[in-house]
Amino acid sequence: MPQPPKRPRPSAAKSPTTKGLLHPRNRHQGRYDFPKLIQGSPELAQFVITNPYGKESIDFADPEAVKVFNRALLRQFYGIRHWDIPAGYLCPPIPGRADYLHGLADLLAADNGGEIPRGKGIQALDVGIGANCIYPLIGHSEYGWHFTGADIDGTALASARAIVESNQLTTSIELRRQTEPKHIFKGLLLPGERFDLTLCNPPFHSSQEEAARGSQRKWKNLGKLDPTRKLPVLNFGGQGAELWCVGGEAGFLQRMVDESAQFKEQVLWFSSLVSKGGNLPGLEARLKRAGVVEMHVVEMAQGQKQSRFVAWTFLDSGQREAWRKARWK
Repeated sequence: MPQPPKRPRPSAAKSPTTKGLLHPRNRHQGRYDFPKLIQGSPELAQFVITNPYGKESIDFADPEAVKVFNRALLRQFYGIRHWDIPAGYLCPPIPGRADYLHGLADLLAADNGGEIPRGKGIQALDVGIGANCIYPLIGHSEYGWHFTGADIDGTALASARAIVESNQLTTSIELRRQTEPKHIFKGLLLPGERFDLTLCNPPFHSSQEEAARGSQRKWKNLGKLDPTRKLPVLNFGGQGAELWCVGGEAGFLQRMVDESAQFKEQVLWFSSLVSKGGNLPGLEARLKRAGVVEMHVVEMAQGQKQSRFVAWTFLDSGQREAWRKARWK
């Protein structure tokens, strides 16, 4: 049986000058070269500041600065020439998103003699692609995988489509509308369709009010709370379905596990980010009740932020070997 990916130990709190335990293949190690970023994306220059540690940075409480910074990172590290999102939509931290993809690549490699399978033969489903299209952009650039991105939000899909088309990636990234908002896989996966991976960044909060309180806490932590200033939803943006759902993250993950059991022969590895560590025990118990054959909790860290993703499969090692021989070239 393939050995599970090694789980890095959670790191102690680190100085803001470090980025924590990023995956070894993550391109975002060390401090950013802002002159080089500005050379490729001149508009970034107006947002560069000197932080309290005397280092060049940006104001992460400024949504426009975060968006332009992400655009510069995508251009320099992944060759994405055109990237934009509508105002107020989620603008995710790229290093953490890249870590998730590298962890998934390790998971596939464990079923492939230690070699990461690359190319368009690997089919990945991004549940909740959002307006930013971040996972398909990075995953295709790094590994050449083919992505199907799904969302319930028409505006988000239109934004993702504009990104895909402007970067000439229409043969590598397919977009699909989930027309049944209460479901995750049902109504989305077609009969007989197969995916090697599914990935997801689930809604974090259980209500709009909870999301707003979370925003206030973020601003306080950033030292930018100003009662006279109209605050964005979050410094990284986010619309309703991106931020909250009934039951919050725990409820969403429960529904995902239950629905995954209905499509257990169509997907090799299901996975999802789990932001709240306290949700892990309930999730692991639910997975066992659902009859999964194997599950992994892969810890991740970016600076002082701790996160992880959980991956599970209903296929035993023999079935996974047959899957690999039939599909991976």
